[in-house]
This record gives sequence, C-alpha cells and structure tokens, in this order.
Amino acid sequence: MRLLYAIQGTGNGHLSRALDIVPLLQRRCDQLDLLVSGSAAELPLPFAVKYRVPGMGFLFGKKGGINFSKTFWQFNSATFLRDIHQLPVADYDLVISDFEPVSSWACQRRGVPCVALSHQSAVLHPAAPLPKRPDPAGRVVLRHYAPSTAQYGFHFQAYAPGIATPVIRQQVRELVPTNEGHYTVYLPAFAEELLVKHLRYLSSTVRWEVFSKHSTRPAQHGNVRVWPVSGPAFLDSLRRSAGVLCGAGFETPAEALYLGKKLLVVPMKQQYEQQCNAAALAAMGVPVIRGFKPKHLDALDHWLHQGQPVPVDYPDQTAAILDRLLQEQLPSLHRAGAIAAGR
Repeated sequence: MRLLYAIQGTGNGHLSRALDIVPLLQRRCDQLDLLVSGSAAELPLPFAVKYRVPGMGFLFGKKGGINFSKTFWQFNSATFLRDIHQLPVADYDLVISDFEPVSSWACQRRGVPCVALSHQSAVLHPAAPLPKRPDPAGRVVLRHYAPSTAQYGFHFQAYAPGIATPVIRQQVRELVPTNEGHYTVYLPAFAEELLVKHLRYLSSTVRWEVFSKHSTRPAQHGNVRVWPVSGPAFLDSLRRSAGVLCGAGFETPAEALYLGKKLLVVPMKQQYEQQCNAAALAAMGVPVIRGFKPKHLDALDHWLHQGQPVPVDYPDQTAAILDRLLQEQLPSLHRAGAIAAGR
C-alpha cells in the first residue's frame, strides 16, 4: 500500500503533529511519501520529504495579525497551479492531507479521494464552538482552502464522533513539568519591541521568556528575555514555566494544557480559525484577550496573580485514530491484510 501524507508547513503546529503521525503511518503501509508546503516553520522534520512546494500560506505581521500585502506578493499562482498539475496523486492508494492545499486541489482536479486529518476539520464541524462575531468570509476560506472527501479532526475537546482530542507529541508527553516562576511567551504575530514594551510595563518582577519569529539572536530587556524560535529551547522553557501566553493556535495551547500550565491566549486578528479556537478555550475556562491595549492589561495582570490551570484529559490515541481512518477509507486493502497495524 502506498500513502501520500501532505503537511502544511507554514507553521510549527502541523509539523509537530507529524512527528508522531509519520512513524505510525510508516508501520502501517509499504511506502509512505511526504509532501510539505510552505517554509515559515522552524521545526525540522527528521524524515525524508519527497515533495517540497511553496504552497499557499499566510505571513505573520507585527501588530497581532496577518501581513496581507506580504502574503499577496509572496504567493506565486503560476507555481501553485503547476504543482497541482504535476503532483502524481493518482499513483497512491490514499492521500492524507493535514490542511495542505496542493495535494487537496490536485486530488480534486483528478477526482481522487483526499482524506483530511487536521485540526481545521474539527473547527469546521457543526458541533465545534464558534466565535460570537460571525465571519462568513473567513469560514468560506477555511472550508475551501484544502478541500477533502472525508474528514478526521482534532480539537481541544471531543465535541462529536469523528473529533478527537489533540495529538500530544511524545517529546511533550515525556517532559516532567516544573514551575520555576517564569512565563513562556509565543506570539509570532507581534513584534519583539511591542511585546517587550508591554510585558515590562505590566510587571517588573515577573520573568518572561519570549520566543520571537522576528529575532535572530538572544537579548535581555530587564525582566524580559527574548529568544529566536527554537524547538528544544521552547520545550525546555515550556516545561519549566509557571504559565504560557500565546496565540490561539492549536498545538501550543494544547501542549500547555496537557502539561498543567495556566494559559492565556491572544487570537490573531483576521484569522478565523484562531477566533474559533479562542471561543473553544474560553468555554473551557481559559482567559482570552484581544491585544495589548491598556484595557487588556488588567485582564493579563489578573491572570498572572489569580489564574489557574485548566485540567484536561488528553490520552494518547493517535494510533487508534489512524487505524480507524485506514480501515474506513481502505476497507478492501484492510481486508486483504495490506494494513499491518502495529507492525
């Protein structure tokens, strides 16, 4: 059995999930080929990648949202269409896409089934929480960005059958969390200077460890330490932290919750998925702020002094989810013994 697993590479979350999913798929098929699109992630994959394509991603700005002008100018539609045309999706028994557009549109163009295995699939489920303010355009973009014929999703809670709790990578499951008093910050849509300004103003006694996409070298600004984004350094900071201040993505909040850290999120502006995530987290009791204006700082200060971790139960069920996916999407191959689960 030949599988193509296509991964969105415009952020670290999809790739971190792949660290666990790829070895499990490799044990369940004869040949697994990987496709990664985009180049905005700092997390390297320790696996051979057969296809690397630019894809169609968004670039972070420095004021809490997406930089639409840079996103527009870096997107090459001719290359995107060429990659869709050339990707040989019909050569595979199954294509699995983690919100990856080239593989998804290549499958749609050729009438080949494409199975979505992603957080976005769960966000789009009718049972998933929604923000108070509707965003029809954002929902349309999310729905059509990477079309699929079947969906298996991950979310902060199992809101319905077909929605699983997050994939917590083994690197995180093996951590022994402690509390050394500092707060870990990952807000890639904000400039380093803006974060330092507000965090120093908020408190001169709280220690902050900020991981910034916009920094190339470590720097100390009073009680704020800034680091370039680094997987090992971030995990170590996360493990030792008292709490986590981050965007309303998926993997980082899920990992913080799993490790028992108190969490506060700042959803990106004009990013529908993060608005949905923020609604889900708020319903669980996680505080949400919309920026760093003076009106938001009281809520941040209250969280620092009164915030508590939100308990979660995130069992390791990735292998079972993949077995179910393969059994349902390739029933004839499964009956013939082509899937050797746990091999």
